[in-house]
Amino acid sequence: MIPWIEKQKNIVDFTLSSLLRRKGKNIALWLVYTLVVFVLASVMFFTHALKREAAIVLQDAPEIVVQRMVAGRHEMIPISHAEKLSAIKGVTNVKPRLWGYYFYTSAQANYTVMAPDGFGHKEGNVVIGAGVARRHAIAKGNTMFFRASGGTSMKLTVAAMIPSESELLSSDLVLVTAADFRRLFGVPDGYATDLALSVRNPRELSTIASKVTELLPDVRPITREEILRTYDAVFSWRQGIMVAVLFGALLAFVILAWDKASGLSAEEKREIGILKAIGWETSDVLVVKFWEGAAVSLSAFAAGVLLAYIHVFFSSAVLFEPVLKGWSVLYPKFSLTPFVSAYQVATLFFLTVIPYTAATIVPSWRAAIVDPDAQVR
Repeated sequence: MIPWIEKQKNIVDFTLSSLLRRKGKNIALWLVYTLVVFVLASVMFFTHALKREAAIVLQDAPEIVVQRMVAGRHEMIPISHAEKLSAIKGVTNVKPRLWGYYFYTSAQANYTVMAPDGFGHKEGNVVIGAGVARRHAIAKGNTMFFRASGGTSMKLTVAAMIPSESELLSSDLVLVTAADFRRLFGVPDGYATDLALSVRNPRELSTIASKVTELLPDVRPITREEILRTYDAVFSWRQGIMVAVLFGALLAFVILAWDKASGLSAEEKREIGILKAIGWETSDVLVVKFWEGAAVSLSAFAAGVLLAYIHVFFSSAVLFEPVLKGWSVLYPKFSLTPFVSAYQVATLFFLTVIPYTAATIVPSWRAAIVDPDAQVR
């Protein structure tokens, strides 16, 4: 047992001394390694956190949204269609919705305007999100002017502000009465933007959606699952764009790993030859080189993941926010709920640590099986 302990102590001492002898090279390598892990982890954490937030937000979305299509474009739908859709077996409720987008010229921003049920305020009043309030520098009691569809001016008083806790959903939101909405966009009575269907059994969504298209050929049913898949595809696409933009950093890391795998320096080969000459076995040499690579890769991996966690969940991914959130004038201010799965960490680990560690061991094994005298000479 004593010789084994002494042997392990020698391995540890030599590993540390080897790292310190080439500390300049190892520090530069560690910095590049950490940067690569930080970039990949930031993109991965932010994308998956946004997908999770979208899934949570859409839990309360209607099971099916029915839109009327004319020439391939979304048009206002007659509210009378609600009675026909209510007759479909399995549909428990059909609710007309009024919503649309308004481009506010002076702010150079698009607002989402809605007329919710139970608005709670009289005509001529408006409730705005935090992003709208910041854009106009206004508060409760101030006035906003809108240009109605007929060219007339609408004066609306800010009756309340939507709490900032819901800013992820309400940053660009403007809430008005149904009468003000129709006057603003010129929507006639008896029409709505779309119809929201509630379904008794979620497993029958596809069947009910088929019945909707059979009953009303000019409409398009959109299920909640389809909306979730769309968000997932959009965020995955933006993640791919971000990785493509940072391809240079990834390529530098690949070149670095390839350089490691292509062979050792003359000094490192000489060290291995000396170790073999004084009685070290090939397995001992491989253990030393493994721990050298592991010390750099694991510490860089841990540092990169920690920095990415702080960057994404404490600074709202300020470096990548415009790409991953999308183009907008009114960015919502919100903090993502920290969410890191074991699958994400494992994927990142196998993409960065395993290849580098293997690239460190392979050339060391090739050098260790060569005759020690030849290596020293």
